[in-house]
Amino acid sequence: MPSGACCGNPASTHHTIQLTTKEYAMGHTATIQTNVSVSGMTCGHCVSAVSEEIESLAGVESVEIDLNSGGVSTVTITSTQELSPSEIGEAVAEAGYLVVANQA
Repeated sequence: MPSGACCGNPASTHHTIQLTTKEYAMGHTATIQTNVSVSGMTCGHCVSAVSEEIESLAGVESVEIDLNSGGVSTVTITSTQELSPSEIGEAVAEAGYLVVANQA
């Protein structure tokens, strides 16, 4: 079981990821803000595990998580380049979560 599977949440539990992306111009450097909705994170360890994996992606400047224990948490990723849903999903999965993408 991956180290990120914590708090009694088995790694086989389905979690949901939903992406929205916005671009912001800050000075001469444009940044992209991507919001991800993830269900199932329950504690600070979950937040740390997910943050660490997402921060390792190329171009990521910061990760902020609004934890809704046992519900849907909002993950806000600020990056210098657009991140694909698959690379974000893989990072979340590496933290011990199985991600199911919503189809629009």
